[in-house]
Amino acid sequence: MAFSVVRFNLVDPDASPASLSARYRAALEMAAYADEHGVDTVQTEEHHGAANGWLPSPLAFAGAVFGATRRIAVTVSAIIGPLYDPLRLAEDIAVLDLLSGGRLVTVAGIGYRPEEYEQLGAEWGRRGKLQDELLETLLKAWSGEPFVFRGRTVRVTPRPYTRPRPTLLVGGSSRAAARRAARLGLPFFPSAHLPELQAYYEQQCAKHGTQGFCLMPEAETPLLHLSEDPERAWATYGGHFLHEARTYASWQRSQDIRSAVRSTASTVEELRAEGVYRILTPEQCAALDARSLVLHPLCGGMPVEEGRESLRLFCERVLPRLAERTGAAAGD
Repeated sequence: MAFSVVRFNLVDPDASPASLSARYRAALEMAAYADEHGVDTVQTEEHHGAANGWLPSPLAFAGAVFGATRRIAVTVSAIIGPLYDPLRLAEDIAVLDLLSGGRLVTVAGIGYRPEEYEQLGAEWGRRGKLQDELLETLLKAWSGEPFVFRGRTVRVTPRPYTRPRPTLLVGGSSRAAARRAARLGLPFFPSAHLPELQAYYEQQCAKHGTQGFCLMPEAETPLLHLSEDPERAWATYGGHFLHEARTYASWQRSQDIRSAVRSTASTVEELRAEGVYRILTPEQCAALDARSLVLHPLCGGMPVEEGRESLRLFCERVLPRLAERTGAAAGD
C-alpha cells in the first residue's frame, strides 16, 4: 500500500489573525480526521519572515497535532538546523518524542535563504559547521549522560522515549549533506530524486564504517488535491497552487538547489501541464502507481471547506481502494 501523507504549511497570503487562527485549528481537526482514517503521517516544514504566513514553528505545530491524535506520525521536513540552539532543540524533540510515544520524525536541513539566517541572527557563512555541531550535540544529548558543549559540561533531560534516539534524518541535495549523514551514521533524506547522491552516501557510509539508509523521493512526487470535478477545481483554485509554486521558486534561485516539488510555471495553465501540482478525482488518485501519495489540502490559502472535502475524498474513497489492492496482492 502506498505511504500516505497529508501536508500542512499553513500558508495564506490573505489571512487576518482571526482567519489564520481558524486555519490552524482546522488543520488540527483535519489531522485528527486523517489519524482516524489511517493516514500514515502529517508532514510540515518551516520558513521565516514569509509574507504569506508560511509556518515558522513546526515543532509547536507537531505538538498540537500529537495532542489531537493517537497514532499518526508527524514528519518535520525539514527544520533549518543552524537556526536552533542545539540544547534547546534536543530538549524540545525529547519532550515531543515522549508526548507522542515516538511518533516524531525530524529531518534536519540547512535551508537556502540567507535572509532567514539574518533574521534569526545565525551566520550564513558558518551554516555547515553549525549543522555539524547541532547534529553531534543532539546525538550526545539524547544519551542522558553529561557531555562537554562549548567548553562546559551539560546534561539534557529528560531522555527521549525512542531508543536509541528519536528518529532523525539529515536532509539536503549536496555531497556535504550526504557526507555529514554518513559520518554520523544517520539516515539521509535527499530533497529530490538523486540516485547519484544516494550512491555517494552509501560509499561514504562504507568509508566511515557506519550503517544508514537513504529515504529518497521518487522521480515524480506530485502534490495532490482531490475533487469530483478537477476542471472546476483548477478554474476556481488554481491560483492557490500557483501562489505557493511561485513563492517556493522565488526562494530557490540557485541551480544548486534541488527539490522534488520545484516548479518553473508562471501561469495556472503552465502549472497544470507541468504536473508538480495535480488535481485528481479519487479514482485517478487510487490508480496512481506511486510509493507515496502526498495530499496538500490547504495549499496556498485554499478555503478550509475545500481542503476538508479533498481530505474526505482521500480518506474515504482512495485509502480503502489502496487497502483492497494491497490485500488482493497479498493473497495472490
